[in-house]
Amino acid sequence: MSKRDYYDVLGVSKGASKDEIKKAYRKLSKQYHPDINKEANATEKFTEISEANEVLSDDQKRAQYDQYGHTDPSQGFGGGGGSGFGGFEDIFDTFFGGGGRRSRDPNAPRQGADLQYTMTLDFEEAVFGKDTNIEIPREETCDTCSGSGAKPGTKPETCSHCKGTGQLNVEQNTPFGRIVNRRVCTYCSGTGKMVKDKCSTCSGSGKVKKRKTINVKIPAGVDDGQQLRVTGQGEPGTNGGPSGDLYVVFRVKTHEFFDREGDDIYCEMPLTFAQATLGDEIEVPTIHGKIKLKIPAGTQTGMKFRLRGKGVPNVRGYGQGDQHIQIRVIIPTKISAKQKDLIREFTELSGIDAPDEKHDSFFAKVKRAFKGE
Repeated sequence: MSKRDYYDVLGVSKGASKDEIKKAYRKLSKQYHPDINKEANATEKFTEISEANEVLSDDQKRAQYDQYGHTDPSQGFGGGGGSGFGGFEDIFDTFFGGGGRRSRDPNAPRQGADLQYTMTLDFEEAVFGKDTNIEIPREETCDTCSGSGAKPGTKPETCSHCKGTGQLNVEQNTPFGRIVNRRVCTYCSGTGKMVKDKCSTCSGSGKVKKRKTINVKIPAGVDDGQQLRVTGQGEPGTNGGPSGDLYVVFRVKTHEFFDREGDDIYCEMPLTFAQATLGDEIEVPTIHGKIKLKIPAGTQTGMKFRLRGKGVPNVRGYGQGDQHIQIRVIIPTKISAKQKDLIREFTELSGIDAPDEKHDSFFAKVKRAFKGE
């Protein structure tokens, strides 16, 4: 299935600014986050949204995408990485008996397959990182036969059908004459070897399924959708080839009070009418602990404050983000004549509690953020 256009995925135009892309990603990622959205295709959509944001929020990746689309320009015309004419080689193989490419040595070392592990992190774990152990199921070399697949005391024999080449030549009569096609040997599955007395432990495969514990050091600042490569912890190689790699994909839970965009953190802070009018010094929760913030007199709803260095450490070590605070002034629905006249006493009369029921949940979230719940 072909990939959708990244701009369509985020619902922005091709000339969209970085801020527009951030806002679109922030809105959609909340809507389709697997922890919130339980629809069957939510995870797939969330992955697609994260991938689109990763490309379009990076100037270099975006420029390459705008020029080439989803095609990787490093892979040439055919996407084969080499000459780029893999399709023509297949045609030569069909009509001229494999003259277009060399036969693969069935006994040559081959790298093992890569594995993927999805890890769910709390908001704070993603910010600060952690050292943890994970358990993954993977194939490992059978200890009984040392990977040969043969019963102890015996050895695999050279396949008598393909003579150890792993391939068979099949002749066909066609209007063009007699054509020789080269196919994988069905008797030895292309290995060039036959195991008559199979190992009882692995049934002749040379590999067994095991669960292995692996230590993973998660760096501070990882974000949702990012992945960590653990070299050599994938499936074991064949014929002495190297093991594949393990890719740990992170899913970060949303936070009740904080929102994250890149390395920056955003939150709302409630103020009473009196605090906003007269000014105040308030305590603000951050992921690094509580700090004092001076609120100037006449502060309006929507006014923003920036706390430098109170955001997320950059996962590549390039400094640290900021925390952005947006003020939300809570206006009481009922006010007495005395409160109008004695505005300076209004702070004490109204207190820090929510002035009506509709703000209860908002204040509750703020209180929990202070308690670290």
